[in-house]
Amino acid sequence: MDDEFYSPPWFESSEILAAFLASSSIPVHSWELCSQANAAAPRSFVVKQVGNTGYISFSGIQEMPASVLGSAKLVPLAAASSEMFPSFNIQGDGGAALREEGEEEIPAMVHAGMLHLFLYFMRTTDLEGKIKLLIQCKSIVITGYSIGATTASLTALWLLSRVKSNFNPPQIFCVTFGSPLLGNKSLSDAIITERWGGNFCHFVSNHDIVPRLLFTPLDPFTHHLQCLLQFWHSSMASQLSQLPALTLTEDDVNGYYRSIFSGVERAATADEGSRSGMEVWPFGSYVFCSTEGAICIDNANCVVKMLHLMLMSGSPDRSIEDHLLYGAYASKLCDQLLTRRNFTESGLPESSYEASVSLALQSSAIYGQDPLSTLATGCLLAARREDRVRNININSAKLAIGLSRINPLRAQIEWYMASCSKSPDKQGYYDSFKKRGYSKRETQINMNIIKLRNFWGGMIQMWERGELPHDFHQRAKWVNGAHSYQLQVEPLEIAEYYRQNLHRTQGHYITHGRKRMFEVFDRWWKKKGGQKEGPRTTFASLTQDPCFWARVEEAWDWLEQLSNEPTNSQVPYLLEKIRSFESYAENLIVKKEVSEDVIATNSTYSLWIKRCRELQNTFPLLSNGQSA
Repeated sequence: MDDEFYSPPWFESSEILAAFLASSSIPVHSWELCSQANAAAPRSFVVKQVGNTGYISFSGIQEMPASVLGSAKLVPLAAASSEMFPSFNIQGDGGAALREEGEEEIPAMVHAGMLHLFLYFMRTTDLEGKIKLLIQCKSIVITGYSIGATTASLTALWLLSRVKSNFNPPQIFCVTFGSPLLGNKSLSDAIITERWGGNFCHFVSNHDIVPRLLFTPLDPFTHHLQCLLQFWHSSMASQLSQLPALTLTEDDVNGYYRSIFSGVERAATADEGSRSGMEVWPFGSYVFCSTEGAICIDNANCVVKMLHLMLMSGSPDRSIEDHLLYGAYASKLCDQLLTRRNFTESGLPESSYEASVSLALQSSAIYGQDPLSTLATGCLLAARREDRVRNININSAKLAIGLSRINPLRAQIEWYMASCSKSPDKQGYYDSFKKRGYSKRETQINMNIIKLRNFWGGMIQMWERGELPHDFHQRAKWVNGAHSYQLQVEPLEIAEYYRQNLHRTQGHYITHGRKRMFEVFDRWWKKKGGQKEGPRTTFASLTQDPCFWARVEEAWDWLEQLSNEPTNSQVPYLLEKIRSFESYAENLIVKKEVSEDVIATNSTYSLWIKRCRELQNTFPLLSNGQSA
């Protein structure tokens, strides 16, 4: 294989990633560029194009005080800029339907010092301009070493967020060497949700202390960490075979090592429910390197356990020196991953599944070292569930059955919509549901909405946990089904939101009340390219903007503010908002992309247009409102 990175945008399993790395020169080229960046000035990066692949590499020599690195202070990633990382914003209570009742949503957070370093590159260097020059490449590999590796990860996240809506974006792959952990579990979950886990590959030496640093508070060891940073930076800059002297006593090193080891052990043995969400947590795939070979794991829980088990077989001195050995590991990686191994010593395993685990364990430095070998076997077994594919297929089949069972619920809602359009009050199904009483008919429709919400919300949860096929969100059956459900039911969700006056206490629906699953469905539909249709000759059966009625409700709010003697500074702003929405709505109506209930005589929209006309004498800049 040449240097062209032609793999899919994610890897379905760590085995596929390992096979890709074994046949690719990307690890070698990535390390070579890291070495070039290390030899340049501090806080430097190197950009290079090899064939159709663009490389961006960040030096491991970064100016970050030990007190900042060791504090492990986490801040919301969106704090950098909501525009830089839009995929990691929390939209009010939009995800409430997908969380347990009473569970607080913790935002995606990253190390404050590492985020500050990334922002330094973005704001004071020509990094963004260099990246723009590489966008035409078929693929972009972003790589970094040590602290610089965290900048590489943040750059990859920024670039993935930026190009995900592009028609034919470059494929982005992030390769790090000896990277500290960057963020919390919410960050890891968000990356999984975006299907970006396979875009990150972290090389970790079995005994390197740096990827394990932030599992424990390091405030008492600021001096120790500062000495280690100076030692590592001097070694990286000189690139000599003889290491410089370390200005720490043996007792200092041993005490520091014990503290790090205790933190890793706590993280590896902690129960799932005992974590606060503020601790650092891995994301992506991890390649554990040793002189014996390499193991690739993409299960975060198993990564933490292996970080612990591998460190158990090390020593204080080895944990420091291992941070400087990635060049040797990268150069031998292909040979190590392709080395033929056998079972002559222990006999042939009973199944091919056990054989793969045994072969993987032989690639570690703890093979045959009981009890570590036994514990590692259990960890690898957990990471490579034998029935994973079978369960994924079963889940997909069960969902298909469930979909057939809930279709009658949507048919009942469709009947309700048709009956509302024939109602003498001439207000359409949105307003009928919003102003409903306590009749048996409306109660049944409300129950249907709840059942449909549970089905589709549950499906999103399964998809986010990786319990469905990796291309599930690209399958026409589910993308079209989700979109059709959204167009039919989200207007009723909006009606219920405003019926309960939640906009008075929480804010308007789109910003503060929209369920996250609808945002996910929007992304699915947008990525599919939407429905390619010619000009309509009749009105749509369902309004093509699922949030149209929420926009109408916000427009009513602007009219109310305009009627209540606004200040001179507020008037131009409100008029511009009103004119913009009116133009948008008129365009939808002209294209017949709304259902007929929108232009019903007494619909909320028609009454809004009528109110606009009434205010024309007071505010002449309002248009004539010809839509209705």
